[in-house]
Amino acid sequence: MITQHSLILASASPRRTELLRQIGVPHVIRPADVLEEAPYPMSADEYVMYLSRKKARTVAKSGEIVLAADTVVALDRHILEKPVDQTAALEMLRRLSGRTHEVVTGVTILTDEREETFTITTKVRFCDIPESWMLAYVATEEPYDKAGGYGIQGKGGLFVEAIDGDYYNVVGLPINPISRRLETFGIKPMFA
Repeated sequence: MITQHSLILASASPRRTELLRQIGVPHVIRPADVLEEAPYPMSADEYVMYLSRKKARTVAKSGEIVLAADTVVALDRHILEKPVDQTAALEMLRRLSGRTHEVVTGVTILTDEREETFTITTKVRFCDIPESWMLAYVATEEPYDKAGGYGIQGKGGLFVEAIDGDYYNVVGLPINPISRRLETFGIKPMFA
């Protein structure tokens, strides 16, 4: 049996932990309780890198490897985070309808000796969403814990006409680039 370093995931996201399980990376969940707002106006890339670093540094303890991520939807240089209510979710879906937006994830991997932060961007094109679909969708629980107010891996996938880039990035954790970087920290995906 292969032994390797343990990974701390600075997130309570069930999607992120499921994706790590999917690629065979054992981890401990330690959510970062941080205020998610920018200290000054930032681009989507700057913002997700800032938050992923902040989350990693908040939960880090000596001798650990920490993985933190933050994902946003960007449209016309505006950042769309998680909607707070039905009105906000409807507004987001109306803005995204018939358009292409970017899903940007910032990832930080942190140890005592090293910190690596990077971003992954995926373009997502939505169909012209019928109003009846939007109303039915926001009546579910799905939009409220997801950037941009939709989940591509759930019912929100119905709105997606095409994607250009990493699908798993849209889910919330770009597993290929993360796996490659985790290997340089001594954590390898397990296939058995």
